[in-house]
Amino acid sequence: MEQIAISFEVPRKTFTVSELSGRIRELLGGEFTDIRVAGEISGCRTAASGHCYFTLKDEGSQIQCVCFRGALRYLRFKPQDGVAALVRGSIDVYEARGQYQLIADSIEPQGHGALQLAFEQLKKKLALEGLFDAARKRPLPRHPARIGIATSPSGAVIQDLLNVLQRRFPGLHIRLYPVLVQGEGSAEQVCQALAYFSRSEWAELVIVARGGGSLEDLWTFNEESVARAIVASTVPVISAVGHETDFSIADFVADLRAPTPSAAAELAVRTSQDVLEQVGGCEHKLIQHVRYRLAMAARNLHQRGVERASAVLHRRIGRAQQRVDELDYRLRDAVSRSLDLRRRRLEERVARLRALDLRVRFGDVRRRLETVESTVIHLWHAHSSLARRRLETLSAHLTQLSPLRVLERGYALVLNDRGGIVKQTTDAPAGSIVQIRVAHARLRAGVTESDPQ
Repeated sequence: MEQIAISFEVPRKTFTVSELSGRIRELLGGEFTDIRVAGEISGCRTAASGHCYFTLKDEGSQIQCVCFRGALRYLRFKPQDGVAALVRGSIDVYEARGQYQLIADSIEPQGHGALQLAFEQLKKKLALEGLFDAARKRPLPRHPARIGIATSPSGAVIQDLLNVLQRRFPGLHIRLYPVLVQGEGSAEQVCQALAYFSRSEWAELVIVARGGGSLEDLWTFNEESVARAIVASTVPVISAVGHETDFSIADFVADLRAPTPSAAAELAVRTSQDVLEQVGGCEHKLIQHVRYRLAMAARNLHQRGVERASAVLHRRIGRAQQRVDELDYRLRDAVSRSLDLRRRRLEERVARLRALDLRVRFGDVRRRLETVESTVIHLWHAHSSLARRRLETLSAHLTQLSPLRVLERGYALVLNDRGGIVKQTTDAPAGSIVQIRVAHARLRAGVTESDPQ
């Protein structure tokens, strides 16, 4: 009997490259999600897209890693060659090359100095942006009346701040914005506090403070978000983080760094005694300045010959100086008004005296005479003898008109005590004093009797 051979072949599935890569990605991605891989960073580079590519290796193997831009911006430190790190993420397959890679969601430096490395990296970055420059920082107000504080509502820090502020200048308005100063969510709360004081425009000065601790304890104030919130604040900020030997990123970007919270309170406000002494010094300088100005004004008036006005002014100055001790800020206004009034009166009286001065009248006649003489001389040169006769005639006529010639004939000019010319008895009644102007002298006489004619 003939035997028949029967064979059974299992059909095999044929994959395309893309299908195979997809299946591998599903298997790896489903198995290796949210894993942590420790190793040393090598070949780190950041592409123009903002993604960071690097290799994580140990003594026996290596794996390609990528940290996309969205996750990279929230890292405490940026990947750097030679740094031991713990990378958290998921396994994925890059189909274009057919290789698996670790998609990094977070990267933490490992070993001694890891936080210090992150600190130095952020410090260098912000320094290059100019956020530490002294020219960018704002001066603190000299006498702030409203101070905002961002710190923990419990503990010794807030009590130290309040005690020092109350001791140095009682009556200040203090507003506390309670925040966590350590742990998860603390950086966000500090940023919210700074944004609140900027938005409300209530505070003239903000103090961000916490007590001392390790680098890990103070890390909230080394966060980039806190540093940029301080820079963005519309109100000057004092950073008082830790003890005198502690330094944080907040210290470098703040408008002023205080070594301790208590020192921050001392730097924020001057003592009331200092303010009173400054006011007293200004008051003394003001009084000296006013007295000097008054003395110079009195001297000028005296030099101008206004003795009567000077005497009145001295009396007013004496009364005004008594008021200086009680209310000095009103002194300058009172003196200024008094000086203006006396100056106007003086100018009016000087103008009246000049209008009545005979020398002015004689000067006018003399100028007319000189003008006529000049005219006559000119005519004399032009018309010879005829001009000479006319000149003699005019000269004789002018001589007859001269007031001095009239006085030389024995007449006199009588002026009363008001400077007016005496024309009738009412201008110089009995008992009054008159001045008599003769040809070459002035006489002063008293009227004993006055008879109208």
